[in-house]
Formats: sequence, C-alpha cells, structure tokens
Amino acid sequence: MRLRSRFLPRPSLVAALVAGVLATAGARAADDPDKVPADPPRHPVMDPHYGDVLFEFYQGRYFAAITKLEVSQHFERMQHHADEAEILRGGLLLSYGLHKQAAEVFEALLARGAPPSVRDRAWYFLAKIRYQRGLMPEASQALGRIEHRLPAPLEDDRRLLQANVMMALGDNAGASKILTPIAGPKGDDLFARYNLGVALIRGGEVAQGTKILDTLGQQPMPDEEGRALRDKANVALGFAALKDGQAADARKYLQRVRLEGIESNPALLGFGWSEDALSQPKAALVPWLELAGRDQSDPAVLEAQLAVPYAYAELHADAQALKRYETAIVNFQTADADIDATIAAIREGKLVEGLMARNPGEDMGWFQTFRDLPLMPHARLLTPVVAGNEFQEAFKNYRDLQFLTHNLADWHDNLGVFGDMLATRRQAFADRLPRIRAQQQASGNTIAQLQQRSDANAAALKQAQDAQDGVAFANADERALQERLQRVTDTLAKLPPDADPALAEAHDRLRRVAGALAWQLAHDYPSRVWTARKGQQQTEDALVDARAHDEQLAKAERDEPARFEAFARRIAELDARLNILAPRVTALSTEQQAALQEIAITGLKAQKERLAAYTAQARFAVAQLYDRATETKEGDHADKP
Repeated sequence: MRLRSRFLPRPSLVAALVAGVLATAGARAADDPDKVPADPPRHPVMDPHYGDVLFEFYQGRYFAAITKLEVSQHFERMQHHADEAEILRGGLLLSYGLHKQAAEVFEALLARGAPPSVRDRAWYFLAKIRYQRGLMPEASQALGRIEHRLPAPLEDDRRLLQANVMMALGDNAGASKILTPIAGPKGDDLFARYNLGVALIRGGEVAQGTKILDTLGQQPMPDEEGRALRDKANVALGFAALKDGQAADARKYLQRVRLEGIESNPALLGFGWSEDALSQPKAALVPWLELAGRDQSDPAVLEAQLAVPYAYAELHADAQALKRYETAIVNFQTADADIDATIAAIREGKLVEGLMARNPGEDMGWFQTFRDLPLMPHARLLTPVVAGNEFQEAFKNYRDLQFLTHNLADWHDNLGVFGDMLATRRQAFADRLPRIRAQQQASGNTIAQLQQRSDANAAALKQAQDAQDGVAFANADERALQERLQRVTDTLAKLPPDADPALAEAHDRLRRVAGALAWQLAHDYPSRVWTARKGQQQTEDALVDARAHDEQLAKAERDEPARFEAFARRIAELDARLNILAPRVTALSTEQQAALQEIAITGLKAQKERLAAYTAQARFAVAQLYDRATETKEGDHADKP
C-alpha cells in the first residue's frame, strides 16, 4: 500500500527534517507524554562554517554539504550548532539511503540527550525512508522510538505511515484501529479513508470496508489527485466484487472509473469481464474493443486482445473471432520481436547510456530519479520495467557510482594542479631566501650591524645626558654656526689686540652670538633629549622587529622544506588512494550496469513469457474454432438427404 501523495515529496524529506531541527533546537520534553514540546524561536547561525554547509544543502548539493559538514565537525568548527549539525548529517545520510548509519546518528543524539522534539521528527523521517525502501520491520522499529505527538500535520502523517507499515506486515486489524480516528467513514483525509477501507476488507470486515470505499468512489473530487484515488477505490471494489462472483456490483463500481485516468485500462478489462459474467458478451465487447487498441506495453491491453475474439466466439461470430485471434497472434509475435530487439539494445548498453543522457544529474543522492525514457527502439516496452522499485533503486546506485567516478577524476586532476603549485612554491622559496639574505648583507642592514649602530647611538645619548651637553643635540645649522664661530674665534686670536680699533667691537659681537647659540641649545635641550630618546626607542623596536623577521626567515629556512615534503607526501598518498579507489568504483559501475541491464532484461523476459502464454491461448482458441467449424460442416452434411 502506498503512502498518500500529500506526504512531503521525496527530495524535501531531509529539508523538512532539518527545518524542524532548526526550529526546535533547544526544546525539552514536557512532562505530559501526549503534549507536543513547544518550538522555541528560531536562532541565527553562529558558526560561519555551519552557514556554508546550509548554503550547499539548500542549493541541493548534498555531496558538497556532507563533505564540508564532516570536515568542519572533524576540526570542531561548529560548536554552537553541534546537535543541529549532527541531525543534518543524519538527514544527508538518509538522502543517500544510508538508513543504518543515519539511525546510528539519531541513537547517538538520544544517548547524549538531544531535545525530544528533534529526536521524534528524526525518527519519523527515518521510518518514512525505511518504508519507501520496503524495510517494514525497520520502519516499525523507528516509529516505535517516537515518544511524543508530532506537530500537525506530521502527527496524522505519522499515524498513516504506521498504518501502512502495519498493513504491509499483515496487521490489518491494528492498522484499522489507527486509521479510524483520522479517517472514519467520512473523514477529510482521503488517503487515510482509502487505506482504512482496504485494511478493513483485508481484516475480514468486508461490509464496513466496502461501505467506506463505495462512499469514496462516488465523492466529487477537486483535483486530479483526488480523482485518481477515487478511480483506484472503484477498481479495488470492482475486482473484489468479481472475485466474489458479484458481477452486477462489479459493473456498478467499474463504470464510475474515468476513461482517460491511470486506472482506466484495468477498469475497462474488469468492466468487460463483469458484462461477460452477466451473460452480456456483446456489451463486453464495447470496453474490450476500446482497450485492445491501446498501448500494448500494458498487460491489460494484451489480455483485451484475447478477450475481444472470446466475446465474438460467445456471440457465435466465429469468422470475426478467428480473424481477431489471428490478428492477436500476429501482434503478439510482433511484440515478441520488439522485445528481442529491445533486449539486444540493452545488452549493447543503450538503455543505461540513454537514461544517463536524458536524465543528467549534478549530484548524487537517494532522491535523484529520472523522468525521460532513453531514445532507443521500442522504449515504451520499458515503461513497466523502469517504473519498478528494483530498477529505480539500482539506477540510483549506478548514477551515484558515476558521480563518484567523475568526482575521483576531478580530484585526480586537482592533485596534479596541487603538485604543480607545490613545485612552483618550493622553487620560489629556494630562489628568494638567498636573495633576501644577500640584499640584507649588501645594504648593511644585518642584525649585527643594526645592533652595533643602536648600541653606539645609545652610548652617545647617555654620555650627552650625563654631561647635559646641549651641543650634542645641535642640528645641522647650529653645528655649522658653531664651526663658523670657532673659525672667527681662531682668526681673532691670531691678531694683536691693537691691530685695529674695530677688533674690540668684533670680539663683543662674537661673544653675543656665541651666547645666543648657547642659550638656544640650553633652551631646546629637554625637548631634544625627549626626541632623541624616542628615536632610540623606535630604533630598538625596529631592531626587535628585524630580529623577529630574521628569526622567521631562519625558521622558514629550517621548517619550510619539511612542510613542502609533508605536502608532497600527502599529495602522493592521496594520489595512491585515488589510484586504488578509481578502478574499484569503475569495476563496481560496470557490475552495477550489468545488474541494471539484467533487471530490465528479466522484466522484458517476463513480458515475453506472458506473450508466449497469450499466443498459446490464442492458438488453442483458433484450433477450437476450426474444430467447431469442422463439426458444424460435418453436421450439415449429415443432415442432407
């Protein structure tokens, strides 16, 4: 029994799970087990790496999301979102169908006390994935781990899911008890009502189940989904009535089914058999003739091609019956040849190649599927085969392997680029370090030279301070003036005192200028001492920086070659791993393609066997018609005088 289609679409299951996690992080269980834990306000993303993972996730790039997530978890980059990140990882594992690993994640969260609302939603979606994969006992186990009522509408969905699981496990009575509160005879949940009716019939309460399905089968529906469900209910009722020998009821149910709906083919076939059971072969011809002209990939159409001549034979229209049987035999033989051609094309790999070409996918994941059949001869014959769950799951596995093949090839190319980058950086380092050392030596800016100059400046500064010598801090103009004054003084000292009356005035002027200079130097002494100290401190700071830079150069000279070697080893190790993984993935892809082709071929062979059985029936009917014609002719001769 399928889940109702108003459930979340498959690609959004994990998104819904994560949305629930983000909305409920931090919630705690209520004391009342039937009370839904309140959802706290949404909170912002605190860790940038977690935001990066969410970006990839909401873009639908699940592989990139889980890769970045696990790397960030390894380096403990998402401490503010530890539980949310782990739930997201579990959801991503579900997206790849790794339900066992996802269960381990959820159980670990349970063990460390994750919020109940988070756990319950996680178990619900895990149960849903398991149900969709046909793992009914495991789905039942996951449902049993839910401790509280889920928020609407998930609670009704959970009950419907649990009922479907019970029905799949044969517990129809238990499913009925669960469905009755949410469906009832006139409940609003159409899919729950349908499942309830089926569960009641399977559980032996035929009258009650039939009543529910009958009401559903007559109810006006607002959309295509509802109308398809109504047709499904009527077909189920019709064939159940045929099985019980109630042909009139079967006809009543089946004539409600739309001519162009997805249930129209079995409805037309069953409607014809109900008319035939009521001894109305002529009326049976109407639906059967309509059905016989439809696509022969449907088994109901093939059966109709036998039912039409059968009805003609019932009407004693033997010539028309014979012609129809012979036409059916030709059609069956043509279809058999078409199947052989399709099988040959599949063995050549055209099915898988065509599916991949017509349904490209950028990412891997359990929710990836395909919509378009390949462009190959008689592709319509593949419709019932590729629609099966076994083929769908096998194709997903094959596409995942193809994704991994391309991913490994990309990483092989990336490693080559990384190797080139490493070689370039290693060569640049080997060339640049000696050049820097040579430039330092040539410029006189080695650590020893800088230290020597700094020490000399510090000693001169101390000596000037101790002597309070303002002359030591004179600027260039003042030093030039001092030198000029000294020359004038020396010149005047060589002249006799009475050599010229103006010499006395010159001596006086010289004394005043020298005094002014001395006063200026004494006045500026404090500020110039402070400036000199500041300059010396800057020199010492620069020396510290230069020494640190020199130590970095020495450390780089000592450590960088080892780092380069470590990177080279890492690249070589990864390349070796890729060289091991790539052939394994390629071999698995080849095996999976063969398995996928074998599934399709097995399905087509089943069609061939069905065609062979129909052909045998048609030939036997033709022989019977010839025998009847011979007997009639012999009877006519015997009646003649």
